[in-house]
Amino acid sequence: MTTISLTEPSAPDLPPDDGRAPDHRGSWLPTGGMIATRFLELRRRRGLMIALLAVNIGIPVVLLTIRLVSHAVAPRSYGPAGGYDVFTTLVAGIMYVFGFIVAATVGCTAGSVDLTEGMFRHLVITGRSRLALYLARIPAGLAIVLPIVVLGFTIVCTVCVLAAPAQLDYDGLSVPAGLSRAGLEQWAGGHADEVVCNFNYRGDIALNVPCGNGPGGAIGKVGPPGTTQAAATPAQIRAFAVRMADQDYADYHSHFLSPPLPLMVDTGLWICLEATIGFVVGLGLASLMGQRTVPVVLLVILELILTPIFSQHVVAHLVNVQRGIVGLAMAHIEPAGLPLPFAGGGGPNDLLLPESRTVAVIVIVGWLVVWTALGAWRMVTRDA
Repeated sequence: MTTISLTEPSAPDLPPDDGRAPDHRGSWLPTGGMIATRFLELRRRRGLMIALLAVNIGIPVVLLTIRLVSHAVAPRSYGPAGGYDVFTTLVAGIMYVFGFIVAATVGCTAGSVDLTEGMFRHLVITGRSRLALYLARIPAGLAIVLPIVVLGFTIVCTVCVLAAPAQLDYDGLSVPAGLSRAGLEQWAGGHADEVVCNFNYRGDIALNVPCGNGPGGAIGKVGPPGTTQAAATPAQIRAFAVRMADQDYADYHSHFLSPPLPLMVDTGLWICLEATIGFVVGLGLASLMGQRTVPVVLLVILELILTPIFSQHVVAHLVNVQRGIVGLAMAHIEPAGLPLPFAGGGGPNDLLLPESRTVAVIVIVGWLVVWTALGAWRMVTRDA
């Protein structure tokens, strides 16, 4: 006789609900705890932090302090500590180049520290996603690098604004700053002899003006060799000075007593982008190679040797490769008013290998994405 049970089948055994959140260790997204751990790991490396502080804060502070003290002791021999020229020199000559190198060193350390200290296997056996472990290092490293870069840049901007000169030094003359074209021409007419002897002029100077041994030299002999010309009248000198001021106005208008606010904002963002590129590329390269020393050396060579050479000298059949250098792309999006960082402290942007801003942006994004992908791929596929 068959009996039929009227009771419902029992549900399968389920783990007890203890109120804990589900385990997301397999997720590729890094958690706040993972980022904080990477942050502390880098911050505790004292030598690295000292180097980062010394380059982005220490060097500018020392140079500005020397200029402040020198100007206070001997104001006639040493110019003001701040101003537009000091700002552009510090930004393009020090903070841009060496900021990239130090940020790259931090990135190389973050990308190789687990391997060099034998901690990679311990990270893998935790069950965390390797991709998440790699991506956690990006916000952790940038949280250290960028605030220091911003602090150093803020100090430079503050000193350059507060300690700016009272008169604009243009072509060896003290010229009022911020004049309109008509204002500069009127000023030039009132200082005609100095303007004719010092201002730059594209073309022949058909005047006989005694300038002595000053910055402009002697502008006496013009015209065919062996000919003489009568001394110019005051009216002729004034008229020619006005013409020189009109021709030089575009260049004069690009000079300032202190760096303007839009230039400082644009330059700060540009410097932060350069540091971000240095860190991300260093992180990816070190993860790919599994060490720190060689990637640091390669990035130093890229920044100090290859970028200056390939940015201004066309190599046959390698033009497109040259345009793919991230340093050249960064130079093409450099804020107007700054000198090229690898052109001896100055020089117009037309010295660069031709490239559009669109191509430059694509190259920068490409470097960030490709090196992140390569570094993450190597970490995911590396044997524990």
